[in-house]
Amino acid sequence: MWPMTQVVHVVLVEWAEGRDGAAEEAEGLVDQHLRGIPGVLSVDRGPSVSTEGLESGFDWALVIRFESADAVAAYLPHPDHVVVGRYLGDNSARVVVFDVAS
Repeated sequence: MWPMTQVVHVVLVEWAEGRDGAAEEAEGLVDQHLRGIPGVLSVDRGPSVSTEGLESGFDWALVIRFESADAVAAYLPHPDHVVVGRYLGDNSARVVVFDVAS
């Protein structure tokens, strides 16, 4: 486990074929379920706005800043996270999760 430091949780999603509108629905779920979870400091989500074109097929990102590694550990089984995670898993072709201590 990381030392007592903030953690940035990055989720990259490639939507499954034929899942038009999945990003908008995901954004609504994120806004409804994730912002109020204890230990969440900030939530950003949406499509890439990069001009580099290096997304490697990923369509959408979710970035959450947590106050600590303990907050991440409590978030993972939290029922509101499970709702969003299930939606992302059910509607994506590929998901990558990457956590960085900051």
